[in-house]
Amino acid sequence: MHLSMEQRLAIKFCFKAEKSVKETLQMVNAAYGDQALSRSNVFRCYGRFHDGREDIEDDPRTKNASRRGEHWQGHSEKDLRKGKICSRFVPHSLTPEQKGQRTAACRDLIATADSDLDFFKKIVTGDETWCFAYDPTTKRQSAAWVGETSPRPKKLRFQKFRVKTMLVIFFDWQGEIHKEFVPEGETMNAVYYKGVTERVLNRIRRVRPGMCGSGDWFLLHDDAPSHNATIVKQFLAQRKVTTLDHPPYSPDLAPADYFFFPKVKSHLKGRLFDSISYIQNAVTSTLNTTAKDDFYTGIQKLYDHADLCVQLGGMYVEN
Repeated sequence: MHLSMEQRLAIKFCFKAEKSVKETLQMVNAAYGDQALSRSNVFRCYGRFHDGREDIEDDPRTKNASRRGEHWQGHSEKDLRKGKICSRFVPHSLTPEQKGQRTAACRDLIATADSDLDFFKKIVTGDETWCFAYDPTTKRQSAAWVGETSPRPKKLRFQKFRVKTMLVIFFDWQGEIHKEFVPEGETMNAVYYKGVTERVLNRIRRVRPGMCGSGDWFLLHDDAPSHNATIVKQFLAQRKVTTLDHPPYSPDLAPADYFFFPKVKSHLKGRLFDSISYIQNAVTSTLNTTAKDDFYTGIQKLYDHADLCVQLGGMYVEN
């Protein structure tokens, strides 16, 4: 039996034996050591059994995935041993000090999560991003299978349109809490962002009354100038909102940047929208079709990203 399947079976046994998820995690780590499943995978597997699942097997692959596997089986080991890869873009050339800040913030997050199993259910996170009327597909996205004698596919060289709208989104493990589009002519400055945070808090009061009543929750946003402004800090302090430390130049440690925005933009790429309202409708449609489990998995990944960031000495984590 494959080691991961063996561990899933062990997790199922722990669930049937009425062990808590924390006890299960400790037992898996004690039994398998360095080969143990990650914390997020143990939690995800335990949650599936808690929801009534009995099968420990993976969900069946799609027909296209099977065909891809059959295609590559025909290649020899020699053919697949080497190949060219593209360089990976990183957001910023980090200094030693910035790497140290990232490492310290990640260690603090890991320690907090280890001491509170519900930690990631207490996080409300958000950010803003531009959505364009036309955002060209990447070369990888526009690739197509062709025969040996077929002409090479061509596509027009487009640039991003100037027509665009700024999306502001805040969510937690259950899904969207607040969404808005910045009106034309407005700027995402400190004054506007203070208004955003006020609307977010009012929305939390309506859709997450338990969270609002207990006050046991955390706000995670990046260190953009508008987020870090004094009037915003004062407002959040007056409302007794606890913010999590987020190091500068760290989109890989922000769920909105590594999970939600790429999901939205992948649905927009290559599509041409006639107006801002059409862009906003497409974004809203993507948001409405995003499953609750996706939000939970996206936020849970923060632990794995933080853990890997520490192992890499503060370097960027690939999604």
